[in-house]
Amino acid sequence: MIGAIAAFSSMAVATRQINGAHDTFEILAYRSMIGWAIVVAVAAAMGQLRRIRTDRLGSHVVRNVFHFSGQALWFWAITMIPLAQVFALEFTSPIWVILLSPLVLGEQLTRRKLLAAAFGFCGILIVARPDFGQLDLGVVAATGAAFFFAATTLMTKALTKGEAIVGILFWLTLMQAVFGSVAMLADGQVALPTLATLPWLTLIGIAGVTAHLCLTSALSLAPASTVVPVDFARLPVIAAIGAIFYAEPVEATLFVGAGLIFLGIWINLRGNVSSLPQAISVTKP
Repeated sequence: MIGAIAAFSSMAVATRQINGAHDTFEILAYRSMIGWAIVVAVAAAMGQLRRIRTDRLGSHVVRNVFHFSGQALWFWAITMIPLAQVFALEFTSPIWVILLSPLVLGEQLTRRKLLAAAFGFCGILIVARPDFGQLDLGVVAATGAAFFFAATTLMTKALTKGEAIVGILFWLTLMQAVFGSVAMLADGQVALPTLATLPWLTLIGIAGVTAHLCLTSALSLAPASTVVPVDFARLPVIAAIGAIFYAEPVEATLFVGAGLIFLGIWINLRGNVSSLPQAISVTKP
């Protein structure tokens, strides 16, 4: 989990460092190209390329449309609002899974799940502090990212039945690279990597793959009820980074709201510990 926390935090900082030099879609495209190369190289070295299947491409496309949308909103939010606020709102993704699962998977919406969702929603309001007269686009983007990551989770739950993780990562990075390339070429203006930005783009690509692997490994070694509290350590870590390096204010309401979001997730975990590992492992950027 220390590796996952370091990877997610590094990705956020690297994105801030190249803000202005590359737009969101360029970052997504370059990051996915690098990530795809890493996945292929590692899979080849481990003899896992044969496990990549092509019989469920339609499901992979739908999943990656959701994931690409969530990624784009997450990277965009990082450039507009404090890093800690982005991370806090990102943690609401499991709450969206609770609310969407009855519609998509036909799962029962129990009192425990409703209570968990209620705590999560209250936490969102405290963290976001929405001004309904003038909504903050950064807050809207971060909340939308969490929603799309939740939709990705529900699609992945179906894909993981019979689909190897290496196959999911292969199609994830490849399709994200294609989507990002199409999007960055749409305006006819493309900023190529420079000597100044290439190291940061490489870091983003490596961090993206590393974060998924570390989090998945942590969930395979420890219960979700152990991993989730540790994952929440990303919030104070990124809050400290934002305060030290970017002079971002750290307010008590941020941690109050994040605490309520965590409480909602914890209530749901206590009700069904085994249902969350896949959700957590795929809802991150």
